[in-house]
Amino acid sequence: MRKKYACRCCESSGEYPQMETAAKPESAIDKGLAGPGLLAYIVTSKFSDYLPLYRLEDIFARQGFEISRATQSVWRGDVADLVEPLYDLMAERVRSSHVVATDDTIMPMLSKGKAANARMWVYVGDEAHPYNIFDFTLHRGRDGPKYFLKDYRQVLLADAYGGYNGVVGGNEITRAGRWAHLRRKVIEAEKSAPEIAREAIEMMRGLYVAEKLARYSSIAERLDLRQKQSAQVLVQLRQKLLTWKEQLLPKHPMAEAVNYALGQWEALNVFCSDGAVPIDNNVSEREMKRVVLNRKNSLFVGNARGGRTAAILASLTSTCRRHAVDPQLYLTRVVDELAGGANERTLGLAAGSMEATSRRKNRQLAKAPPPPAA
Repeated sequence: MRKKYACRCCESSGEYPQMETAAKPESAIDKGLAGPGLLAYIVTSKFSDYLPLYRLEDIFARQGFEISRATQSVWRGDVADLVEPLYDLMAERVRSSHVVATDDTIMPMLSKGKAANARMWVYVGDEAHPYNIFDFTLHRGRDGPKYFLKDYRQVLLADAYGGYNGVVGGNEITRAGRWAHLRRKVIEAEKSAPEIAREAIEMMRGLYVAEKLARYSSIAERLDLRQKQSAQVLVQLRQKLLTWKEQLLPKHPMAEAVNYALGQWEALNVFCSDGAVPIDNNVSEREMKRVVLNRKNSLFVGNARGGRTAAILASLTSTCRRHAVDPQLYLTRVVDELAGGANERTLGLAAGSMEATSRRKNRQLAKAPPPPAA
């Protein structure tokens, strides 16, 4: 819709009446018919509600619209290209975090013969840089995190995957371990050694009791509590692990959990020397579960570009969820703002709207009463 304007005075007097037509609004997609609202709806349905495109095609058909899944796929790629500068800015801020939590999962990609096992990685920034970034790679080699974290020199919270050894080796990155992963391994071997499992879980519970007490504390207060309570538990637990290692046969199921703990002991102890480091990596595992939901419904990505598109758009919808922002409303505004071209102002507005929401949420948490003492 383009409005036309005319001068009433010139029209009434008949002196050189002139009419001007408003300029065309900036199109979200070059020569495309879809507006920001429709594009935001498709992206939100795919990456927040996990609807595959063929279901969206049927939903549109019931409303009298013929929008094929192929067209929707092209539009998603166009939106990803449009918001990629914002994605790059978010990734840059995540790399400025003191602690980055990471995890990965399989993302099947179409190829000749059978689907290839590509990977989707997630990098979760800390509270000062509250963004969730997904990164698509063609394999699980260390090249993926090594490239993404090429300038990173602080704390990486990750599992025991050997590929991270090449990422943290030879630089200033501190690797922190995941107690939830160790606890899971102990529970999986519980049937083979119930007494050991019961005692190990009970000692680990003491670590989580301290974490619950320090949930609303400052970083310094949390570190002080960990050094007073958790450090003693760690000393006792390590002695028990060494004893159990002598008692168990090398191929015993519980021996695997014990060897995992001892092999990762330095990384598992990082949280006790840095109050900003979480005791586990559940935040990134939750994001991986959302990727799995999308994978279950959509099965695979078509090619490397499709994987890159999924990573960019999932990063925005995931970060919206982290900030309690409606992703459809946010993406509608972002697509409209960036349609005229990305610049420092528009990128700052797009990132700042989520940060403002995060600050409001943090103020509300600060006013909340602390939990009762155990």
